[in-house]
Amino acid sequence: MPPFLQSALQVLAGIGLLFGGGELFVQGSVAISLIFGIPQLVIGLTVVALGTSAPELFVSVSSVLKGSDALAVSNVVGSNIFNVLVVLGSSALVLPLRVESRLVRRDVPLLLAVSAAVWGMASAGRVTWQAGAALLIALVINTVWEIRTAREEPEEMAEAEPQISTETANGGFVKACILLLLGILLLGVGSNQLVAGASNAAKLLKVDETVIGLTIVSAGTGMPELVTSLVAALRGRTDLAIGNVVGSCLLNQLLVLGSCAVVAGGSGLLVDPLIIERDLPVMVLTTLACMPIFWTKGQISRLEGGILVGLYAFYLTDQVLNSTNHTWQDEFRLTMLCIVLPIVLIIIVLQTVMYWRDLNRLRITPSAE
Repeated sequence: MPPFLQSALQVLAGIGLLFGGGELFVQGSVAISLIFGIPQLVIGLTVVALGTSAPELFVSVSSVLKGSDALAVSNVVGSNIFNVLVVLGSSALVLPLRVESRLVRRDVPLLLAVSAAVWGMASAGRVTWQAGAALLIALVINTVWEIRTAREEPEEMAEAEPQISTETANGGFVKACILLLLGILLLGVGSNQLVAGASNAAKLLKVDETVIGLTIVSAGTGMPELVTSLVAALRGRTDLAIGNVVGSCLLNQLLVLGSCAVVAGGSGLLVDPLIIERDLPVMVLTTLACMPIFWTKGQISRLEGGILVGLYAFYLTDQVLNSTNHTWQDEFRLTMLCIVLPIVLIIIVLQTVMYWRDLNRLRITPSAE
């Protein structure tokens, strides 16, 4: 079998095992939680969220243990870019996504703050184990805060959280443990296959592991979020589709990146200079671009969803041109900077202005009467 084909099959097998392992992990964890009487709200905010981020966690930690820091960091950064641009954009193309005020008030600003903090931590060229520990502590604080505030707004959170079937606990404790252990086993094997296949593919294609992590690996580990959000959008549960993206992006940085930095130990987690200069700013800017979209009309329209998916296509093209040292790379980036980005900014600004103008008219009309 040709070496490249073998690497491709390893990557595909790894993605499949991660997908199946993540599903079994969630089923087993939810069943055990229900058996011990943990409230469904807490399960939805913790166990289910952890399950969708388990592929990223296993792949990134496995990469660090094998000495591939670049693959671990690029997987986190690439997954967040994929989640915001592709998962959110694709879901909006299926059905315009209604944005709850809770997301605008709390979750999206928090995601933006965490993304900026991670960029700052990584700007020195490494994420220290102390910074990783701080991210994990922030995760615990945020989870406690999430549960407390969710209980204060039970009606609003009822629609935004995944439905958890009590039937998962009917099989008993032994079955739940088997599902959980099998899920962890598949996640472990799948992550090893994906990392090995991606590393071999990078060597055969003579490109950096960073590029593979930002594209193939991040898209593969982001598939559970994509499927979850698309299914939620098809069922009309748009709050879940958006909440899944925002929650996954937060966990990728707080849990996955924090765990990788702690596992890396005293030397810290090395960060490729190219990620600091290009991809981390893109991650922060994509999150920042969502702020005015979320603020206007209380929904993400199909046009805005199409813009997000289109931006990812441009980002992917830039990655390919950069990895192949193509002569068109400078011209492509100039086109992006001078034409594409200004058009996107104009559309967002116009929609924002139109929204506030309509809102002011609604406020003035009742007082005039």
